[in-house]
Amino acid sequence: MTTITLPALPYGYEDLAPHISKETLEYHHDKHHNTYVVNLNNLIAGTELEGKTLEEIITATAGDASKAGVFNNAAQVWNHTFYWNCMAKNGGGKATGTLAAKIDEAFGSYEKFAEEFAAAATTQFGSGWAWLVADEVNGQLSIMKTSNADTPMAHGKIAVLTIDVWEHAYYIDFRNARPKYISTFLESLVNWDYANAKYAGQPAGVEK
Repeated sequence: MTTITLPALPYGYEDLAPHISKETLEYHHDKHHNTYVVNLNNLIAGTELEGKTLEEIITATAGDASKAGVFNNAAQVWNHTFYWNCMAKNGGGKATGTLAAKIDEAFGSYEKFAEEFAAAATTQFGSGWAWLVADEVNGQLSIMKTSNADTPMAHGKIAVLTIDVWEHAYYIDFRNARPKYISTFLESLVNWDYANAKYAGQPAGVEK
């Protein structure tokens, strides 16, 4: 029976330095992300969800209080895999490709988008995520934030870009300075090639 596995990072542990350190990636990916994978496999073993894809598990359990543990772990596995791919060595800066025009269309300018995205990430109380989402593949863009493990898929949205604002995502490198982490993500880390691929509905390694 197929099990959910921990995907490797799409870059080396030192490739995002000095913005995101090797220590952060080792703790965040190898420990936090992996724990969700282990928990999920334990929770679905011997159930009708065993052997399903992450998307199928998330869709089947979203909104079902009796399956909250399964949903939370499955969504966190998916969210984290998506987040890793949203960053790249020598990333960041203004949007590129199709998204450059689509962001201007939706927000008025890249600068306005960055301001609204940063505001969502900054004001997400406690743990959670800020997202650039589309209402459909190649559709209308908007910004949303989700608490804890919640994910756009559970709300019928297409995830295009995300930043993890759980404290363990940035505390080693930024301590409690969440706004500095957010601005660094936008200026130096965003992988616009990946965001463009997801906006266009292309599978880019996240769905395993």
